[in-house]
Amino acid sequence: MKRLENAFVTLNGWALILMLSAMALIVGANISLRYLTGHSLPWADEAARYLMIWLTFISAGLILRTGGHVAITNLQDALAETGQKLLRAGIVLILLTFFGFMVYVGWQYAQRMQYQVTPALRLPFIYVYAAMPVGFALLIVHLLLIARPFIQAGEYKPLHAFGVEDDTLPGGANG
Repeated sequence: MKRLENAFVTLNGWALILMLSAMALIVGANISLRYLTGHSLPWADEAARYLMIWLTFISAGLILRTGGHVAITNLQDALAETGQKLLRAGIVLILLTFFGFMVYVGWQYAQRMQYQVTPALRLPFIYVYAAMPVGFALLIVHLLLIARPFIQAGEYKPLHAFGVEDDTLPGGANG
């Protein structure tokens, strides 16, 4: 199971690297062409925008794994250990419900947009809007993979699981 989880996280990370690289190359080429030739790629801004949308949704699960999303822990800190575990279990259930709902809503919306095409790329909008259900589905998988340590001890996956050493960041992994 651990190997499968590591492969999943690695693939998710590589997908982000490829999308960010493609976005940087497209924007860089467009800027270079604009200043060198006076002409730009008509589809570059649109492609970069859609890559940014996909990056946002696909990266949310990896950020969730490390506790990188905004959290207010005043209530949790005020509770006894059993209360903290119950609160964290409730949070996991609420998040799973919300993420599942967003997969459903995102898929419905993407299907409604399948016959419209983007102005410059002429790409069906379903490919753009599919970022939402795919991203939330990945959030469900990531949440399920970290749920037990989070509920039991409020722990997230350390950054060194992604090839980053804790001491490279100020304050360590959670700091």
